[in-house]
Amino acid sequence: QVQLVESGGGLVQAGGSLRLSCAASGRTFSRYYMGWFRQAPGKEREFVAAISWSGSRTYYEDSVKGRFTISRDNAKNTVYLQMNSLKLEDTAVYYCAADYHGTNYRIVGNYDYWGQGTQVTVSS
Repeated sequence: QVQLVESGGGLVQAGGSLRLSCAASGRTFSRYYMGWFRQAPGKEREFVAAISWSGSRTYYEDSVKGRFTISRDNAKNTVYLQMNSLKLEDTAVYYCAADYHGTNYRIVGNYDYWGQGTQVTVSS
């Protein structure tokens, strides 16, 4: 069982930065691929970024490449999402998720555990 708690969301102006954190419970954190997803009002939840067990491999949705960085600290059971150059269209609830198998990391249904989400609002 893994419990995930996101933090770090908030209101930021376009062009600004935020860093999201996701703290995981349990001693098996390093066995999970970790992903960040987001869901805007009226839209489906979509993949943002994912990171492999050791952190050696990272993956991004095209619209956030070069602006967002996913990282993890297995000693702290935490995964991060550094978001720079934020745009209005980045406004959404951001969720972290844990995937034991690490396959098809872009697919919502492949993740085993989810956090409650944190709101990110980008204003003009």
